[in-house]
Amino acid sequence: MRDFRPIVREGINRLGRPTWPSGTSVWSAETEGRDLTVDQVEVAEVDAPKHVQALLGLDPAAKAVLRSRRYVLDGKPVLLSRSWLPATIASGTPIAQPDTGPGGIYARLTELGHAPARFREDLRSRMPLPDEAERLQIAAGTPVVEICRVALDASGLPVEVNEMTADSSAYIFRYEFSA
Repeated sequence: MRDFRPIVREGINRLGRPTWPSGTSVWSAETEGRDLTVDQVEVAEVDAPKHVQALLGLDPAAKAVLRSRRYVLDGKPVLLSRSWLPATIASGTPIAQPDTGPGGIYARLTELGHAPARFREDLRSRMPLPDEAERLQIAAGTPVVEICRVALDASGLPVEVNEMTADSSAYIFRYEFSA
């Protein structure tokens, strides 16, 4: 896909309140006028890995709702995403369904009294694992960007850990903020 236009991912603005509370996807500004699909969606209640348990503050016996997705833009797989949410919050809600409804999981968390109030994202570049290269349809030598986002509600409670794997050639990561 030589003519694929990279996605300009507005790292700070994309998660602001003008998007998901209004029922707008955080993807909408980045993909306007383009064909975005989520072609692989799996949702399950599972034991979270230890690092996710720590980030969510879960005790080892607690379950998490895992939402695993693959995003395809203009026919090109661009992102693998796994969202982990405490089952005590998400189990039995639309968050635990393949289609969460307008505004996605952040709008549903808001309805449940756990609106994200703060986010932290860590990014690092690395080589893809074999299954990631296959699902993203990239050569094994193409780097990916691993993004780990933690969403916290107003009380400081971690309500989501989102681990994303992005095809590095499909993105421009932009961070703009006041000094």
